[in-house]
Amino acid sequence: MMAVRFFTALLVLLVAAPAMSQDRRVPASAAELKLSYAPIVQRVQPAVVNVYAAKVVQNRNPLLDDPIFRRFFGVPGQQPEQMQRSLGSGVMVDPSGLVVTNVHVIDGADEVKVSLADKREFEAEIVLKDPRTDLAVLRLKGVHEKFPTLDFANSDELLVGDVVLAIGNPFGVGQTVTHGIISALARTQVGITDYQFFIQTDAAINPGNSGGALVDMTGKLAGINTAIFSRSGGSQGIGFAIPANMVRVVVASAKGGGKAVKRPWLGARLQAVTPEIAETLGLKLPSGALVAGVVADSPAARAGLKLSDLIVAIDGQAVDDPNAFDYRFATRPLGGAAQIDVQRAGRAVKLMVPLETAPDTGRNEIVLTTRSPFQGAKVANISPAVADELHLDADSEGVVVTDLADGGTAAKVGFQKGDIIMAVNNQKILKTSDIEKATRESSRVWRITLVRGGQQINVTLGG
Repeated sequence: MMAVRFFTALLVLLVAAPAMSQDRRVPASAAELKLSYAPIVQRVQPAVVNVYAAKVVQNRNPLLDDPIFRRFFGVPGQQPEQMQRSLGSGVMVDPSGLVVTNVHVIDGADEVKVSLADKREFEAEIVLKDPRTDLAVLRLKGVHEKFPTLDFANSDELLVGDVVLAIGNPFGVGQTVTHGIISALARTQVGITDYQFFIQTDAAINPGNSGGALVDMTGKLAGINTAIFSRSGGSQGIGFAIPANMVRVVVASAKGGGKAVKRPWLGARLQAVTPEIAETLGLKLPSGALVAGVVADSPAARAGLKLSDLIVAIDGQAVDDPNAFDYRFATRPLGGAAQIDVQRAGRAVKLMVPLETAPDTGRNEIVLTTRSPFQGAKVANISPAVADELHLDADSEGVVVTDLADGGTAAKVGFQKGDIIMAVNNQKILKTSDIEKATRESSRVWRITLVRGGQQINVTLGG
């Protein structure tokens, strides 16, 4: 009898559990173990699509770059072209035919096609690319109907252990559903995008799943599957998804007609709290984002943020490290203000930081095309917006490389995005017109001074 009473009490606790844990509970009977995910899959599957991207590339043989080889064997200089294709997944997020996917799925594509769950195929145009999050938004061409979509979940409400489904097109076999749980939240040491704040799941994710949906048990979009950790190239139970709250920001920018995502700018340089720093500051745990610099007249400066302040929360959400703060701050809507909690000299201080974009006046971005080591490099004057995008010190000055053309001389000789060009052949470079002038002058030897990762490098290249 005692055993029966115990089972009854246990059953009461399990039935009452939803009120205590937001409807999360373990199965209460053998019958519940036989329940199916099919109703959720049937509802969300039509909104998940396959994305096909293609670009034309030169099928180059390095021997054909040798003019003597070409003359001796009579090989024409024009190289044959080859079509390079990539495969990924996407999610319909607007009934008019707006699809979100990963930038790395469609980057550099000359042609993008989207295949729906019902096998229909449409050409698509790229509406917006946001390399900082690896998210892109596409629009189906020539459509005059309403498409099924997925609603966004509030990814801040997800918990480790929640059941999720991953839907995509792994290895091109066709739309596939896998299930698992959320293994971890707020993964910040993944190294995939600028905003390091990923959902980790053990739902099987493989090549071709990129851009596909990670959905919760209400059928809402919890995240966009983006990458896996693998030694074999296949799923090993460690997949990463971009949280829905970040996806929502990018999609909203695309719907608003923007060609780039506008985000709040703090105007402060943050650093992680190491165990040594925590001991120096008298902290129990090495947690938070330490202010290492504040830009004059920035939102941070006007809010009263100071050097050595320790940011511990934003709008009531805890901040474990600078990556967590960057994500939380970047997902705040522009306008208004965010409350930042800081520890200053052992006391708690609350600051209101205005949510506004970084000034971008004077960028003057140009592509260098003349014959020089910089041919194919896109360069810009360092504005606060450029410094924020490229993670440069806020007080950096001069000209920075913002992009490199594939196959251009600049990429071949080893220039990197984020390199700050200080001098070319003893000419100081302060603005883009200076480097444009310097590269118009022919030279047998190029002496270049640049700053990469805070370190000054002197380079000499033959002409």
